[in-house]
Amino acid sequence: MEAKTYNLNDVVEMKKAHPCGVNAWKIIRLGADIRIKCTGCQHSVLIPRREFEKKLKKVLIAAPEQ
Repeated sequence: MEAKTYNLNDVVEMKKAHPCGVNAWKIIRLGADIRIKCTGCQHSVLIPRREFEKKLKKVLIAAPEQ
């Protein structure tokens, strides 16, 4: 299976939507844990990288290269 690639400031879609109804999350921190922020209500969640990779569906908007 191909590894999904994602970077800081990418907007991603997860398998389950947030309770606010939005299913777009912005990656705001990368490391052993990944912090993502809901683009609807601005709630942020810190989850382990392994769990994030299981729940990631696809990258919606890739951040511009710097």
